[in-house]
Amino acid sequence: MYDKPLTRRTVLGGAAMTMVCAAPLPSFAARRVPGRTGLEHGAIRSIGAEAAQTTYKSRAALRAIALENVTGPDRLVMLDTPAFGDGIIEAWISGAPMVTASATARGFVGLAFRVQDETKLEAIYLRPTNGRAEDQLRRNHAVQYVSHPDYPWERLRAEAPGNYETYVDLEPGRWTRVRIVVAGTHARLYVDGAEQPTLIVDDLKHGASAKGAVALWVGPGTEAHFSEVKVRGSATV
Repeated sequence: MYDKPLTRRTVLGGAAMTMVCAAPLPSFAARRVPGRTGLEHGAIRSIGAEAAQTTYKSRAALRAIALENVTGPDRLVMLDTPAFGDGIIEAWISGAPMVTASATARGFVGLAFRVQDETKLEAIYLRPTNGRAEDQLRRNHAVQYVSHPDYPWERLRAEAPGNYETYVDLEPGRWTRVRIVVAGTHARLYVDGAEQPTLIVDDLKHGASAKGAVALWVGPGTEAHFSEVKVRGSATV
């Protein structure tokens, strides 16, 4: 059951945006949503994902379900924010494998930033089913940074094992609070209010001057939820 559309506020002058939930979105790739979307300053697009507003575990949320047979590695819900280069992205996120997902599905859920042409991006995401796995190596793959199209997780793991992924306590389907701080070629991920970063990336692959959109990121075989997404550009940090 879906709730009625909730209002959202966007402050363009301060480069800040708060997204609580969204109206139902189309499931086909890269189509702009006509009419009201709940954002005061633009529309939201879903790419390779089916998205709709809902309430999940007492939070107003946007639910995004990964579509199958998608061209390219990214399934995104684009947020119509000002161009983002440096700043802070905060959100409550939750991911879990769908019932029909393969055994390799991990409930992949995260945030993408500096998105250009919907194919060039930086992203940090979680693998919730890895957080409490009985295998330590799998636990060490609970958090992942990627830079598409040239640096997918496979390449980063092969060329620099352990540098772009790490452990954090996660559970599939549980709300997890994430905060990503981006400055130049540096990104820091903070989880569940921790004062120290869980993941440190000091060489964002698209460089210090890259700018682009912010998007909700969903991996294959995943049902994800997002709530209280906040984006602040460097002018307000």
